[in-house]
Amino acid sequence: MDKHQVLQSSRLFANLLPDELDMLADLCQVKTYASGDIVFEEGEVGNALYVIGSGEVDVIRDFKTSSPKIIATLKALDFFGEMSLIDKEYRSASVKARTDTEMIYLSNENLHSFAKVYKNGFTMVVINIARVLSQRLRETNAKLAQRM
Repeated sequence: MDKHQVLQSSRLFANLLPDELDMLADLCQVKTYASGDIVFEEGEVGNALYVIGSGEVDVIRDFKTSSPKIIATLKALDFFGEMSLIDKEYRSASVKARTDTEMIYLSNENLHSFAKVYKNGFTMVVINIARVLSQRLRETNAKLAQRM
């Protein structure tokens, strides 16, 4: 998987300069998960975000209960885990590989290393995260309104 190409294509890193993308690609790791593998579990302390290069994952609430709920299925170029980079809280859901999946992993520490060098690039990433979180909240609100 070409880390640079995945980063460049992800809306999370939209509008970054080539040098900024190069540094991020150097800071990221590629992780591979087989279908059914758990990426992380609800309640764990989060310290990284993931960008899907190929494959699909399910985002699941109440994973360890008798009635787990798939709240989203994410595919290539989608990202998840970003909330833990912002608030450093526990994971709000579990993520499980639906198919064999390759992902880019960006740790909190590496993102902060990027921020020290590229403050404007870091600001753009945070704005992009906020945009996606807003979109996800609107979609959730719309789903809840349909149930009423």
